Amino acid sequence: MSGRELDEDDVRVKRGRRTRPRSKQRPAHDDAVDAFVVTIDRGRITCALSASPTVEVVAVKARELGRKAVSVGDNVGLVGDLSGRPDTLARLVRIDPRKTELRRTADDSDPYERIIVANVDQMGIVVAVADPPPRIGLIDRCLVAAYDARVDPLLVLTKVDLGDPADLLAAYRDLDIAAVAVTRGGSLAELSDCLRDRVSVFVGHSGVGKSTLVNALIPDAKRATGGVNESTGRGRHTSTSAQALALPFGGWLIDTPGVRSFGLAHVERQRVIDAFDDLAEGTANCPRSCSHDEVDCGLDLWCEQGHASAARLESLRRILRAIDDAH
Repeated sequence: MSGRELDEDDVRVKRGRRTRPRSKQRPAHDDAVDAFVVTIDRGRITCALSASPTVEVVAVKARELGRKAVSVGDNVGLVGDLSGRPDTLARLVRIDPRKTELRRTADDSDPYERIIVANVDQMGIVVAVADPPPRIGLIDRCLVAAYDARVDPLLVLTKVDLGDPADLLAAYRDLDIAAVAVTRGGSLAELSDCLRDRVSVFVGHSGVGKSTLVNALIPDAKRATGGVNESTGRGRHTSTSAQALALPFGGWLIDTPGVRSFGLAHVERQRVIDAFDDLAEGTANCPRSCSHDEVDCGLDLWCEQGHASAARLESLRRILRAIDDAH
């Protein structure tokens, strides 16, 4: 380099990247149209327009919602193409606060809870009386999840033509759970009355006849059905994702894939106890850290004084044991 002095023309300045300050304000989307999430498949969210439930629109979640998850049953706001025509996409820009969240973990050691459905007010626990035989443990776990979510449980017994449902009904009589028994091809009037104008979800393990029942209630549903594996006695998975379907007599029914386990790692015992109004008050007389299933439990005296039945207390204790086993 020559010995001449450098002047300003010899100095090269690296030009910085031009960026505009990021605004913390997000679009208000006051024009967003109300909708109801009916199913989710690989990031594509199918919604029924609240004003026109027969119009289904496929949407993608707006970037501004970040990691906030969308669930079947969510009430949401949509913008963009709302025609519902094939190959069109709207944007989901709002998720309304949820009334309820029905959750489970994959197993009892899994720390991550998953929302199965949102905003339901009733859980239909679908159980076959036979083929496959009822699993009391799974029913109890579903009840725990329902009580934890403040969702009304409904016991739906199928295949009663193959066995007597009396023993199963007796096991849950003291829990005051609504129950209905159905037979293939029989009347569904009683079940329809239980579902009318409510948002309900059907849960149960594979092979109990959930999808068959959904197809009988909603002829246009066309949910895939399957039988029971003769070698294992377990049902075959048919439904692969949760789907909300409009009931012809009013309300929504959400069909879910069959479950083989119902993890309860996320459930707090006190929330379940609080769901038993006639017993919760009696825990005030319990010793500190009472498990409510021990010699000095104040609930025994509470029942002796006539505030609740001993059978009802034993039912609560069976439910609490399911939580204790999970933890």
